[in-house]
Amino acid sequence: MHGSPHIVTDVMTRTVASIGRRADFKEIVQLMEEWNVSALPVVEGEGRVVGVVSEADLLYKEEFRDADPADSTQLRRFSDLAKAGAVTAEELMTSPALTVHANTTLAQAARIMARAKVKRLPVVDDTGRLEGVVSRGDLLKVFLRDDEEVAEEVRREVVSYLFPALFPPVRVRVKDGVVTLAGRVRDTSLVPVAARLVRAIEGVVDVRCELAGPARRPEQ
Repeated sequence: MHGSPHIVTDVMTRTVASIGRRADFKEIVQLMEEWNVSALPVVEGEGRVVGVVSEADLLYKEEFRDADPADSTQLRRFSDLAKAGAVTAEELMTSPALTVHANTTLAQAARIMARAKVKRLPVVDDTGRLEGVVSRGDLLKVFLRDDEEVAEEVRREVVSYLFPALFPPVRVRVKDGVVTLAGRVRDTSLVPVAARLVRAIEGVVDVRCELAGPARRPEQ
């Protein structure tokens, strides 16, 4: 019933910075500053992504600057301590890299980011070569859809499907992404279904239903 959902290729950044395995610590920091990003994909060969270096990986060096290596807390965090002493991308990076494909839906990409607690994901092709990067901010771009564009999709994909041939038809209003459905319908059991389907449309912030059952005929 629904039109094709937005996918990563619709919102991703295609011109991105990347580094090689041998990039040194200072070079990585400078590149992050220049590109205003919180992570950089690490590539090799013809651009195949082999890892990611994030700000979190770099901050271990500052965190452990005055730490006592013999402290039991530091011993329990051996891998973090190792990164504190790292000087190249290969030593710092998280590998294998968590990546997505260009045809991944925005909902799937959002779930991956939330579960992994990351802000950016490299976008790769079927051979693992870097095609771009998608960020949390990119995923929020669907909420910039024009209100009338959202309203038209609600009418086409939900109202015409659940409440066809009604007169007067169900009215659809959208303001700042909030969808309001108003009017009378024959079957009120479909109202929560309509709300759920509308909420699934990309760009919808919230749904308000002002739908009632058929008007009662006056008694004779």
